[in-house]
Amino acid sequence: MESVKKLKLNMAMNVLLTLSSIIFPLITLPYVTRVLGPEGVGKVYFASSVIAFFSMFAELGIPVYGIRACARVRDDKIALTRTVHEIMTINLAACIIVYAVFAVSLICVPAFKADRNMFIIMSSLIVLNAIGAEWLYKALEKYTYITVRSVIFKFIALIAMLLMIKDRSDYAVYGALTIFAASASNILNFINLRKYISIRPVGEYNYRRHIPAMMILFMMTVATTIYTNLDTSMLGFMKGDAEAGLYGVSVRIKLVLVNLITSVSAVLMPRTSYYFERGMHRDANKLIINTLVAVCTVSLPTICFFVLFSPECIRLLAGDAFTGAILPMRIIVPAVLFIGISNIAGMQLLIPMGHEDKVTRAAWTGAVMDVALNIILIPRFASAGAAFATLAAEAAVTLYLLHWVRITTGDNIIKDIPLVSIVVASAAAIPACLWVRKLPIVLLVKLALSAFCFFAAYTIVLFIIWRKNGILRRD
Repeated sequence: MESVKKLKLNMAMNVLLTLSSIIFPLITLPYVTRVLGPEGVGKVYFASSVIAFFSMFAELGIPVYGIRACARVRDDKIALTRTVHEIMTINLAACIIVYAVFAVSLICVPAFKADRNMFIIMSSLIVLNAIGAEWLYKALEKYTYITVRSVIFKFIALIAMLLMIKDRSDYAVYGALTIFAASASNILNFINLRKYISIRPVGEYNYRRHIPAMMILFMMTVATTIYTNLDTSMLGFMKGDAEAGLYGVSVRIKLVLVNLITSVSAVLMPRTSYYFERGMHRDANKLIINTLVAVCTVSLPTICFFVLFSPECIRLLAGDAFTGAILPMRIIVPAVLFIGISNIAGMQLLIPMGHEDKVTRAAWTGAVMDVALNIILIPRFASAGAAFATLAAEAAVTLYLLHWVRITTGDNIIKDIPLVSIVVASAAAIPACLWVRKLPIVLLVKLALSAFCFFAAYTIVLFIIWRKNGILRRD
């Protein structure tokens, strides 16, 4: 009973953390896009996508591996301390090598030299992630601490953006404050490590034991980073900062929705790792299925609404200068469903079961498809082509993972999702909100009223269908 209460608290805290991640861009994005314009915002998004590749090599799959490794020994302080010391040492050594390569890149790559200060500022993400050991706090399920800390830093960054970003030349300030909001709190993580582990050496270190699984997850991270960041980088190189800015806005909206959809499932890895380690497979499977149903129940109507109202969303969040982002947004938003399902199938099921290699293969399938489609589509369709490439890559990853879940567990987890009823309820809710578009009211009110009418109608219809079919009475 205590574990159930803790899991519910963790989920609630992660939802709150996600809400802060949603509210933060909802407030800042309309302001910075209007001040900086597509080119200024594009410079930040381009630099961010490039730094993501350097950060990937510095992290070596540790953000995922560290959660599982620490969750398995969290009841033994000595073993936990040894594990954390070993992982952090590997992480910091990788950081030194990555920074050396980064320094050479600043000198040799013209696109980097043109905005060197911007790239140096954004590169602080690498060291902040290394010292933060966020994976330890997630393994210990310290989600209340993670949430409170993150919300405070986001609030400080929000105020700073409104006060410090005044014209188009302030894009570097925007970049610095996005890093501050996302990762500056890792300094507190480093300071608070002594509360959970011993700072003094405990001996008997064995760094090699982490390398095999870490490398598998690193290869997965490489692939994932390729098909989630390469599109923005390629747009920046091939089409310029303005096109990268248009696409970046649609991606940011997609990420807000992804964070919302995956907020519940994100807390499952330490819990499922704990269950599988102790042979509690029935508890793990029940948790996975219930979460999968919840993710699909939320994601499908969310996709439907944002595809319908993408013009209003873009106008509200970015302004008329970003109308070119409407089509990319409509194309890329359906990826939210695929990401929600693949997150559960891969990160919350296959990895805790020790099948990192299957997840890595899936990620590389998506990466290869994304690169090939980007090369073909970006020259002709620009940001719309990049959006389609990402959607196709996410779909491929999801199908691959579901295939391996079925082989590994002997179960088709999709069969337990009442997809037909969710689709019917989503379609039935469309007429309930379209009339709002004709009202002569403020855009924000129009969008809010449309969302209320759509999701209220969806909830009512879904409730009626589920009650009639007995789904609500399922255990």
